[in-house]
Amino acid sequence: MTGPDGMARWIQTFVAAQAAELDAARNTQLAYARDLSDAADWLADKGLHFATATQDDIEGYLIDCDAQGLSRATRARRLSSIRQLFRFAFEEGWRPDNPAIRIKGPGKSKSLPKTLTIDEVGRLLQAARDCDVDATRNTCLMELLYATGMRVTELVTLPVSAARGDPRMLLVRGKGGKERLVPLSPPARTAVTAWLAEWDSLQEVRRLAGKPISKYLFPTRGKIGHMTRQRFFFLIKELATAAGVPPDNVTPHTMRHAFATHLLAGGADLRAIQIMLGHADVATTEIYTHVLDQALSDLVLTHHPLARKVTTP
Repeated sequence: MTGPDGMARWIQTFVAAQAAELDAARNTQLAYARDLSDAADWLADKGLHFATATQDDIEGYLIDCDAQGLSRATRARRLSSIRQLFRFAFEEGWRPDNPAIRIKGPGKSKSLPKTLTIDEVGRLLQAARDCDVDATRNTCLMELLYATGMRVTELVTLPVSAARGDPRMLLVRGKGGKERLVPLSPPARTAVTAWLAEWDSLQEVRRLAGKPISKYLFPTRGKIGHMTRQRFFFLIKELATAAGVPPDNVTPHTMRHAFATHLLAGGADLRAIQIMLGHADVATTEIYTHVLDQALSDLVLTHHPLARKVTTP
């Protein structure tokens, strides 16, 4: 069996298979398509094709990526996409071999994730409560994010049904369609209850106007029906500015890191944090132990009397 003629068809078929077989998230599919399209363009410029590319060809592409100044993380991700495409092609019988199987990648940097202090999170939450517009909704968004450590996509796509009945636990649908339960803190439950009351009023107005009721907890009038990741990204930057927290330090993901780091500092079990974050491997969660170690080290170096530099008279 031979593969499709054009490289674009190779990419489309591969991405469609990932979506169907592995329930790959939309953002993951787009990332595969972007990475593989870049590789396809590079190969086409040299008169090459996925069907005939050798290990040397692929390594040449990666060397070119390095020469362009792309980060190690980007190069590692592109190689991962290429590996998976060629593995798929081999399994489908499009190629008799996998030319990428022996290529070693640059690896990802081990930089520690940025996080926020408890005080900074408190100021962000207060900024949400103080909003002139949409304060109830914004408070619910921020309280849920900090209480659960959800990914931003998981947060903005929450169905309203998940929040009904003053739940102590929230059912979250994560990567690959995997579901997990995360507990809600009392402030988060209070924020959800307040927002649901406002949500019901707003949706009743829509119903009386003959418009459909939204299925999302954070609906918008846009085509997808819920708040976009981009809109929430800009919202959290606005809240950071209002709270006096450097906006460059605040993203939805740093709130997720803060959730995990603060839990660990408070004595929570690493395995429990892994489950709440939806990490498939506890090794991914262990990065937060290093964040805590670094914070403790900085504390000692800053405040321990024997760590202070001795000045000579």
